[in-house]
Formats: sequence, structure tokens, C-alpha cells
Amino acid sequence: MNYDTDLMHFAEDPAGQKGAVVPPISQNSLFTFESWDAIDEAFQKPADSYIYSRGINPTVEIAERKIAQLAGGERARLFASGMGAISSAILHYVKQGDHIVTVKNVYGPTSNFLGKYLPEKCGITTTFVEGNSIEDFEQAITEKTKLIYLESPSSVVFSLQDIQAVTSLAKSKGIHTVIDNTWATPIFQRPLELGIDLEVHSVSKYLGGHSDIVSGVIIGKAEDIRSIILTEHALLGAKMAPYEAWLLIRSLRTLTLRMEKHQSNAMAVAEWLEAHPQVGLVMHPALPSSSQHELYKKQMTGGSGLFAFNLKETELPKIKAFVNACSLFQIGVSWGGHESLIYAPAISLAKEIPPERFCDLGIELGTIRLSVGLENPQDLIADLSQAFAAMNS
Repeated sequence: MNYDTDLMHFAEDPAGQKGAVVPPISQNSLFTFESWDAIDEAFQKPADSYIYSRGINPTVEIAERKIAQLAGGERARLFASGMGAISSAILHYVKQGDHIVTVKNVYGPTSNFLGKYLPEKCGITTTFVEGNSIEDFEQAITEKTKLIYLESPSSVVFSLQDIQAVTSLAKSKGIHTVIDNTWATPIFQRPLELGIDLEVHSVSKYLGGHSDIVSGVIIGKAEDIRSIILTEHALLGAKMAPYEAWLLIRSLRTLTLRMEKHQSNAMAVAEWLEAHPQVGLVMHPALPSSSQHELYKKQMTGGSGLFAFNLKETELPKIKAFVNACSLFQIGVSWGGHESLIYAPAISLAKEIPPERFCDLGIELGTIRLSVGLENPQDLIADLSQAFAAMNS
């Protein structure tokens, strides 16, 4: 069946729920058993048995099955946050003394986890590369490399990596691959079909879509996910709550419609900004002017609502005036919800990662990130237009 139909009905059983068209919330911490032998049998396969809701929960499981079906994976595991999923996916493939290769414009907390936390706590090192060519990865690989971590498009500058080329290289050397696919969602990009081992998302963004869920997910082969359930997920305890899973089930029903609207709104705004005399580079791979547009067409079928642009203005008071003058575009750090947001990445990234890496990210003081929501695109353009006027007044 098509995405729309699967997201509506897959993994649900109205007949087993007295005909309820919406699955109930299993808001319970544990499950009881009729006998010694019954619970003993459950403990023989804890990754597949209802024992305790830190492990498997019926409501959470419905959401996981829908996401796995959507992404073309065998199984998915939901976490309490995007970073819970990201850190668990990374830890699944590495141990003390191993080496990781990733892109330099990876999500700030992920960059901090790879570049600071893992070396200091676990003796695991990371090389950060540009990632625009396969040679970047080839040159960074060492005999200790066990993982290549991708984020395509990457944070803030929205640069792409050639996913199929990277996975082919990795497989030839026995290296695993993980990708953060939050930006595109499986609606517009399908990394598992391109050879990726594990796909991660911040569910807080487009999969949730209403700015009322904080969660993450890992999708991949059943063997990998089962191992993660029994190790990283169980031992770190980053489980998703049943109520949030129920909200996610609701959100997934409209994912296709929302992504189409995010895409069309963002393109209208991005094209308007490209023509504005006070705007420099507009960073959105779906724009024909993007240097990576051919790669975009090769491995993606659409683009989302998140992109960035550089103001030509360099004076901080005027940059602040532009951001502060926006009304429909509210100031906020997250993205992927129904509402439109504006943010200057330099505010937080300079605090999240070491200065030497920040200077290499290609981010300016006037780099502005927009998360284009579901409002009328002409209203959003009008809001930006009056913000430019305020900046110049």
C-alpha cells in the first residue's frame, strides 16, 4: 500500500479494540502473567515480550511498526529524545579505541557527543570531513574506523552527501553506516534502500509535526534493533512514554500531507529570498541554483521546510532588528512543527562546539535559519518583507 494508507491503518487492529478507530493508550508500567512458566517464557525473549514498559509497550509498538513500514526497515525503536536515538545508534557500532568519520556540519549536540564526549569518556575518536565528495571519506578512514555517520542534508548549511557512494565504500571496508534523516523524512529520502545500516530521526520534528512531542527513533534490520533494545535502550533507559506514542500515531496520519505543504511553502519563500537584494546565498538543495541540485534529484524526491540564507547585512544590531521584527516567524530553536520559526544558528552553535570547529562550519553572524510551517506562504513572505523594512529603518 501507499504511504498514506499505511500511515493510517498499518499495525492497528480495530476488531481487537471493540471497534475503536483510534488505538487506546496502554498507560501501564508493567504486565502481569498467569503463571511462573508464562513469565519465564517471556524472559526468554525480552525484546519481543510485554514485561515492563521500559521495554515493549503496545501503544509504542504501534508507532514503531508504522515508522518501520514507512522507512522500509524491518523494525524501529522509539526513544525519549532524538539524542537518545542518535547516541544509542552510534554506541551500538563502536567500542573503546574505535574511530568514526562524520561530516563537519553535523547537528550541534551530535557533534559535541562525537567530538568531545566519546573521546574523553570512551577513548573513541572522530574525524570531521567536508563530506561533499567520496574522497573526503576515503582519506579519513583508518584501520580503526568502525562507523561513518551521515546527516544529509547537514545542519545549517544543508550540504548533501552521496549516500549510495558512501555506503558502497563503507561495505567494501566492513564499516557500518548511520544517517540522520530527520530533514527529509522517509517521504522524501529513503536511506535504507541506499545501503544505510541504521536510520535515525528526531521525532520531535516532522514525524511529530505539532511541536508537542520530544522523541527519537532508530530504524533498521530486526537483528540490529533487537540488540539495541537489549543493550543501549535498556541500559540507558531512554524509553518513550505511551501517551507521546499515541500523539505520534495521530501525527503520522497527516505526515504526507504536511510534508507536501512544508515543501511547497518553503520553495515559495526560498525563491522569493533568492531574488531579494539584501540576501546573499540561499541554502536549500531543492533550489535549481544549488551546487548539489543534481545529487538532490538523484537521491531525494522532495525537500522539507527547513533551510537557511545569509543576510548581506553584517552589523549585529541590524541583524537582530531583522529577526526581532518577524511576527509569523517566531524565534525558536527547534523546527518541523506546524508553526514557522526563525533562528540565527551562531547563537547556540558557538556555545555547543569548540571554537576551532565552529570557525570551520561556514556559518556567518547573518546566517538565518527558517523553518517554514503550514501557514499561507504569501503571509510568510509579507512577514519577511516587513522585517527587511524594519532592519533598514
